[in-house]
Amino acid sequence: MHSFSNLISYVVNFNKDSIKQTENDIVKKLETCASTPLVLGLKTLQYQIAIVAIGMFSVFDAYLQKTLKCENGFQTARKNLLDNNQNDLVSRFDIITSAINVLKHGKGRSYEYLLSIKKDLPFKIKLPNDSFFHEGDVSEIDTLIQIDLTFLSECEEVIKETCKVLQIHD
Repeated sequence: MHSFSNLISYVVNFNKDSIKQTENDIVKKLETCASTPLVLGLKTLQYQIAIVAIGMFSVFDAYLQKTLKCENGFQTARKNLLDNNQNDLVSRFDIITSAINVLKHGKGRSYEYLLSIKKDLPFKIKLPNDSFFHEGDVSEIDTLIQIDLTFLSECEEVIKETCKVLQIHD
């Protein structure tokens, strides 16, 4: 049987490969034909990244609850990481879980937290008065954080490293 973190890696790599291939196909077609369906295709890929990231962390929370036998998987995992002196991983864990909350819920505590550490983030965050990350980018979707395949990889790494430190292997 495969471990949870290995399965997450398969899911992420499958989606990244699919997204890259589809994006390359669309960009190639855009070189000769600028049509609305192609632009919508690029936007769809951005939403796919958001949906995969949100989904993987939702499943991760349920997995942590079951494996750690607790009601709040993220809170318990965070405490265990701190108990194991994994301060850097806790910081990354907090950033990614906050980013996932912002993707799901928009502005709120997680958004305010990310704004307070915006210089330390591995992704861009929209400031309160910003409308775009890159004005004129037709593939941009309306999110408060800029997500891409690197963001998806960071989500995967945080899950894998958390499972490793907590010695969760099933």
